[in-house]
Amino acid sequence: MQVFLKAVAVAATFGFATTMMMESASAGDRYTAPPAVALSPDLASPWTLQLQPRKATRAERRRAQRPSRLKRQKVYKYKPVKVKRKKRIKYTGSVATLPRRTSNSSSVQNIKDPSLLPVTVSYNGSAKAGEIIVNTIERRLYLVLPGRKARRYAIGVGKPGFEWAGSHKVTRKAVWPSWTPPKEMIERERKKGRELPAFMPGGHENPMGARALYLGSTIYRIHGTNQAWSIGKAVSSGCIRMLNEDVMDLYERVPVGARVRVI
Repeated sequence: MQVFLKAVAVAATFGFATTMMMESASAGDRYTAPPAVALSPDLASPWTLQLQPRKATRAERRRAQRPSRLKRQKVYKYKPVKVKRKKRIKYTGSVATLPRRTSNSSSVQNIKDPSLLPVTVSYNGSAKAGEIIVNTIERRLYLVLPGRKARRYAIGVGKPGFEWAGSHKVTRKAVWPSWTPPKEMIERERKKGRELPAFMPGGHENPMGARALYLGSTIYRIHGTNQAWSIGKAVSSGCIRMLNEDVMDLYERVPVGARVRVI
């Protein structure tokens, strides 16, 4: 009983002292800075264990050593498409010797005779610059240029019985002209077993070719053709045939009103 009373007295004395110390400390240190927070050096605390570096497991180390899926994917290499270069026309002097491509067809014309290709030559005639001279004997067309020069083109002319001569002006020009065969031609070809259309629109299949120059009020024209083999020959019904490239070149050089002389 005495021991219990002593313990109660000690506890009361300790509680009173503690209360006094707290009151004095709070009254004196009310406006002082709080003490710094210090981490416990006890590494056994549960939250501090999270700060320790964890060793990777064997499975994690193996996954890190494996190549990534992106590296293992097959890489497709696209080869550049080779574009075939067009053959260049080599010139020997002033005459081309290689084949060239027609304007109205995707096939290549093999020009066996280099003299059938256009060339600039000397001219000593009386025609003025800008005039056209059609020489049916030579089967050549000359466009007179300034400086006593002329542009010479190979042509196809009228077959026997369809030759003609005269002087006319270019009254009209047409790009990919249509074709209306004369009645006489339709009847003539019908007797041969060939039926001609009454009208054919311009295009690659049209025998008038890529360009046409109309001569006066006649039925004759200087025009292209889809029959390149006929150039240099006398097979037409009187018109002057030219390779499509050549008639396109002539078309750009000759205005309406130019004088054309067929001899």
